[in-house]
Amino acid sequence: MLYRPLGRTGWNVSAIGFGAWAIGGTWGQTDDTAAMAALHRALDRGVNFFDTADVYGDGHSETLLARLRRERPGEPFHVATKAGRRLNPHVAHGYRDLRPFVERSLRNLQTEALDLLQLHCPPTAVYTMPEVFAHLDDLVREGKLRHYGVSVERVDEAMAAIKHPGVQSVQIIFNLFRQRPAEVFLPAAQAAQVGVLARLPLSSGMLSGKFSRDSRFSADDHRAFNRQGEAFDKGETFSGVDYEQGLAAVEELRALLPPGVSMARLALRWILMSEAVSSAIPGGRTPAQVDENVSAADLAALPAPLMQSLAEIYRRRIAPQVHASW
Repeated sequence: MLYRPLGRTGWNVSAIGFGAWAIGGTWGQTDDTAAMAALHRALDRGVNFFDTADVYGDGHSETLLARLRRERPGEPFHVATKAGRRLNPHVAHGYRDLRPFVERSLRNLQTEALDLLQLHCPPTAVYTMPEVFAHLDDLVREGKLRHYGVSVERVDEAMAAIKHPGVQSVQIIFNLFRQRPAEVFLPAAQAAQVGVLARLPLSSGMLSGKFSRDSRFSADDHRAFNRQGEAFDKGETFSGVDYEQGLAAVEELRALLPPGVSMARLALRWILMSEAVSSAIPGGRTPAQVDENVSAADLAALPAPLMQSLAEIYRRRIAPQVHASW
């Protein structure tokens, strides 16, 4: 496993982390036995960074990570969670007081302080509200949080976030289908010593190469009910890429795979080519998925001609759909 600094926290986190959205909900049927086996395998393989949120399974994902801590006592790892999406209505001024949500996550995670709290894709106006970040500073001083960061939808939000001195990390969608962050944001984050967490690194599983036109998703899976942004931001599902066009791009990518390298491993290794990325956080609902994800860190650097070919497919097939929107 590779380890990289996360902002100015002093932590070195695994370059492949564990995204715990899928073991919580809205990805179809969940299986706690398989989820716990996946979490244990992640620790066994050197993963020390786990990302969750208070809305993943209405807190169920957080409770599974608390169980992992109980079952692996004394084994150090970091848990990042998120708050804000439980606000109803989800409006900017609600972020001035996240204390009730913080207290709930503390109970779910069975801890006295949250390692890293991230604002959960707040309205853009939040980034112009210094009182929100002053509130987070207060929670750090009170010992409720060790550090805080943000999860964003768009590059302009990420750029605004790193202007706040207390922000230690920015979580953003960055993958082969969402390459815009590399243009300006990643260099800016690196210069500001802000950690970058690459979420949806496999584009909701599309970049695993395992889907086809015949694939079906259950009614409680966001890949069935959110393709046009019916429930939350459209970009959270398949990176905002049309399903059929995504499949066509994947077939072009498949032709570029080096011998013995899976689509998922290539996609994750591409992300790690950016030194500004602290950790890519793919989901893993089984130990086998965790093994495949983690093994991406063992691959050699991708050669320049391959990187150029990957960029060309993005420019031609994907950028017209997503580049200007996020």
